[in-house]
Amino acid sequence: MLIVMKRGYMEEELQAVIREIEKVGYRPHLSRGVETTLVGAIGRGPTPELMEHFRALPGVAEVIPISKPWKLASLEVQPFPTVLEFPTGKTGGGHVMVAAGPCGVESRDQTLKAARYVKAHGAHMLRGGAFKPRTSPYAFQGLGVEGLKILAEAKRETGLPIVTEVLSPDQVELVAEHADVLQIGARNAQNFALLQAVGEAGKPVLLKRGMSMTLEEFLMSAEYVLSRGNMRVILVERGIRTFEKATRFTLDVAAVPVLKSWTHLPVWIDPSHPAGKRDWVIPLALAGLAAGADGLIVETHPEPEKALSDAAQQLHEEEFAELMEKARRLVAALDRTLSAPVLG
Repeated sequence: MLIVMKRGYMEEELQAVIREIEKVGYRPHLSRGVETTLVGAIGRGPTPELMEHFRALPGVAEVIPISKPWKLASLEVQPFPTVLEFPTGKTGGGHVMVAAGPCGVESRDQTLKAARYVKAHGAHMLRGGAFKPRTSPYAFQGLGVEGLKILAEAKRETGLPIVTEVLSPDQVELVAEHADVLQIGARNAQNFALLQAVGEAGKPVLLKRGMSMTLEEFLMSAEYVLSRGNMRVILVERGIRTFEKATRFTLDVAAVPVLKSWTHLPVWIDPSHPAGKRDWVIPLALAGLAAGADGLIVETHPEPEKALSDAAQQLHEEEFAELMEKARRLVAALDRTLSAPVLG
């Protein structure tokens, strides 16, 4: 349920409401707006008697049942966009960020080259997989711990925050020592033990939509992270499986405005995986931004033809530079903000 405080409420009245929420076995979630203060009481469905109990508390204007099954992700609990802030920029609420880098960390030289040029062209984060979930057990699985060390070195040199994937609950602590953002890939989007573990880690989480997930299922996965006290979640539409075979996946551009009408969380687009071919990455990225995406996560490699994974969809440096220039112009035309390049 959602508890709306009266205008001019006393702080002690608010704290009394929060204590009462905890007393009856619910979890409080406080949202202070410019004009309205809301307190979400997260838990089982409330009885009419319980709602009347809270309506009678001093300082309470109204008590409203939350209709969505995704409670903490809902706009009913927080009616304004969540804005996540990093040293290099912001995402959400009209602010757009770009994470870019190779699909996998293959070597120190490859990763540092990519980090230098994605920074030079205006990226705000470096992406790269140290641990790679692959369909085939014989495919390149990443460099593991050595890959994390290479990413850490790239961060020290460029100042770019690192986003990298974590595959299992027992990896969370290790990856969190090196990464600024923990990525949950499409194959793990309903790995509930992993979602809870990253929720408890305290780091921002980049959650990709599963390839066969509905948007409701996607938000329920996010709820697993949020329910552990971590409200810093970025949702990523990365394409879903349909009957179409021309592209690797079908990019659900409609997911962006739909999600933004349901949730306060930032919504990004991954144009690389649905394209499957670098020629189509830029158009899909721009389509996502035009639909209202708060960010992009893009694959780019110093020598894509030699990449050990996803070679066909990784952009050359000059193609990434083209994407960033077009993204800047598009975001400006939409009266939104693409954070300035990081200097130094």
